[in-house]
Amino acid sequence: MTLRTKPPFRADHVGSLLRPEALKKARAERESGAITAEALKQIEDREIAAVIKKQEDIGLKSVTDGEFRRAFWNYDFLGELDGAEAYLGERKIKFEGVNPKPMMLRVTGKLGSFSGHPMLEHFKFVKEHTRATPKMTIPSPSSLHFRYGRDAVPGSIYPDMGEFYRDLGQTYRKAVRGFADAGCRYLQLDEVNFTYLCDPKLREQVARRGDDPSSLPMIYADMINAAMSDIPDDMTIAMHLCRGNFQSTFVASGGYEPVAEILFNTINVHGYFMEYDSERAGGFEPLRFVPKGKTVVLGLVTSKSGKLESKDELKRRIAEAAKFIPLEQLCLSPQCGFASTEEGNILAEGEQWAKLRMIVELSEEVWG
Repeated sequence: MTLRTKPPFRADHVGSLLRPEALKKARAERESGAITAEALKQIEDREIAAVIKKQEDIGLKSVTDGEFRRAFWNYDFLGELDGAEAYLGERKIKFEGVNPKPMMLRVTGKLGSFSGHPMLEHFKFVKEHTRATPKMTIPSPSSLHFRYGRDAVPGSIYPDMGEFYRDLGQTYRKAVRGFADAGCRYLQLDEVNFTYLCDPKLREQVARRGDDPSSLPMIYADMINAAMSDIPDDMTIAMHLCRGNFQSTFVASGGYEPVAEILFNTINVHGYFMEYDSERAGGFEPLRFVPKGKTVVLGLVTSKSGKLESKDELKRRIAEAAKFIPLEQLCLSPQCGFASTEEGNILAEGEQWAKLRMIVELSEEVWG
């Protein structure tokens, strides 16, 4: 089996990690005004340097900052784009059970420009502190639209939604190029909305507000392709597919079949992190659409509980997936991040690291 020298790696991970108690305390103190922004940054720097080393020590070839500088996987990025803002409102799409703080997004001006972003510096810090491949994660462009639809896009700014989609794609093209120019060669787009469109309940919800759930996948595909239309030849763009992840809960259910052809053959990303830890994700049959040259990272290990999976069971499931796609095109990871929001999933830090360590060990047993 060929050794993978470029991402995604045989043993990989989605990106977010459980926040250490010292970091949680510091962020709460900053929110209350008890410490300065600079004092918080010093603690973030220290904790991120430590978590980078931990990832290296267990054998991961790609490392992230654990998203330690963010409260949410998506709002912290999107709310800092030119022409967009994050604000507190009423959530339209609910998790099963507990729900996060009702952070929302809206368009406040024309999109299409990119005057810089705080996360460029966040990436540079990781790059300067690792011997491994530094990975950056950002929300997919669809995240500024899917949950809100027209409600987030004032007609006074964009009477034509086609112009909004075009401009958002151009904002992302410039943002992705910004990360490339900062030295990023492994960028992940976190894309929940393709999988949400596999859930009949959410498709109905989208239709009720006036959007066509059948046309959205192609609209989103065009934006993603625009986002990566100006990357260097040696840059890898991966997509993470998820059905919701907040304190071990979820939003959507349904297999990948309704979006598989567009997902694998229209979108130009190089690799896919695919949630496959429960029956809610369906079977491996949609992997038959994956063309040669693309990589699928099987998210067989759940990040939603601390129970460690059986290696034998994981090997059985990898073999099952390999009936539809060559083993050479497969890798292994958790199904999602461990802390898509700063609250984190319901498991202990030791259980998180045990899962990641086991993924590294198992990948060596399966792929050599």
